[in-house]
Amino acid sequence: MSFERRLEELGLELPPVAPPVAAYVPGVLQDGWLYVSGQLPLRDGQVLYRGKVGRDVTPEDAYAAARVCALNVLAVVRAVAGSLDRVRRVVKVVGFVNSAPGFTGQPQVVNGASELFGQVFGEQGRHARSAVGVAELPLDAAVEVEAIFRVEV
Repeated sequence: MSFERRLEELGLELPPVAPPVAAYVPGVLQDGWLYVSGQLPLRDGQVLYRGKVGRDVTPEDAYAAARVCALNVLAVVRAVAGSLDRVRRVVKVVGFVNSAPGFTGQPQVVNGASELFGQVFGEQGRHARSAVGVAELPLDAAVEVEAIFRVEV
């Protein structure tokens, strides 16, 4: 099945690629490996979920933020690879959660991204992963997600 078609079936639309907020590029394709820079829960240039998860942002909203991050990751994949149909495997996902002291639900938050990749890519969406609590994120975002993909060259 076409991953582009699956995205449509799920009713998901990819946003334009967010411009970098510092000195880096959104993604690098090298020898069939696509490295996607950390993506924030941005929509139309605005951070949708700000603050510390477990204090300012509920775990449920942080899960939604991780899904937005994942859609932004997929936008980079499409822009750099030309099509989601070139993806052979989601290899690794790293999620950073702007965590309040004592918050330990990072894995459940980052499931927002992991589950979206699974919905879009099926078995090829199963991946290795890290979910890390951090003290701060750029623009006070609640979540940031980066990923590595294997793509057809």
